[in-house]
Amino acid sequence: MTTATMTATHTTPRIVLPHGGGGQLTHQLLAEHILPRLGNVLLDPLDDGAVLPPTTRQSAFTTDAFVVQPLIFPGGDIGRLAVCGTVNDLAVMGAIPRALSLALVLEEGLPIETLDRILASVATAAEQADVAIVTGDTKVIERRSGDGLIITTSGIGELRPDLDLALSRIAPDDRVIITGNIAEHGLTIMAAREGIDFDTDLTSDVAPINTLIHAMLDAGDVKFLRDPTRGGVAGVLCDICETTGLSIVVEESALPISPTARHLSELLGLDPLTVANEGNALA
Repeated sequence: MTTATMTATHTTPRIVLPHGGGGQLTHQLLAEHILPRLGNVLLDPLDDGAVLPPTTRQSAFTTDAFVVQPLIFPGGDIGRLAVCGTVNDLAVMGAIPRALSLALVLEEGLPIETLDRILASVATAAEQADVAIVTGDTKVIERRSGDGLIITTSGIGELRPDLDLALSRIAPDDRVIITGNIAEHGLTIMAAREGIDFDTDLTSDVAPINTLIHAMLDAGDVKFLRDPTRGGVAGVLCDICETTGLSIVVEESALPISPTARHLSELLGLDPLTVANEGNALA
């Protein structure tokens, strides 16, 4: 009976509870789906943690959890979102991302095909950001207990030397710069979740921006950096005002926003300044 059950489970196209049990199916999940896409010399031993090479610089460390519906959306998916979100958090601290952890909480019934696509997206985003997945964990929860897949990532990076990024350095007459069109990630997710069908090319801006940020830092004296994710641009500007006691003037005509994003914001009754971004830096 046990053998017959294991054989039937092994051929299922969906995640089942035994995938998280630490036995044969867990090993198959790792060997057939995770390691072929994410494997490297630090991850392959599958130890309880990763031993990183020494560095003479200070380290920056960050962690985040990612829950999004739908799991796959125009321009990306939860896997790309997790890698880029963590890489970008390190980059706006002035750190060069070096290593990430990846914890997967899989819901029973998640299609294996969906998991494979998301893992491939994790691998692509990590390669683009020049960062390695060095350790991780996999858990399986009962059906309807989660959102199909929850990802938690932590990241470590090396701080650039002689860098001073601080709210305290902001002064009157400074200029605020945003590196790309605003609101496209949050609006794309909302439109996909609510089934709003637009005949447009609006997609999430989710991308690793560590290369862009370090080019900015090389080019001039950047005083402050933040990625305007949850809370959008307005959330970051409010943090600046509350901490410094200064006011910030926003010229609406200078805001980089596509006509589609502006129209959808108006349709949904949203201020695009409050909508999340995933491929922008505010400096």
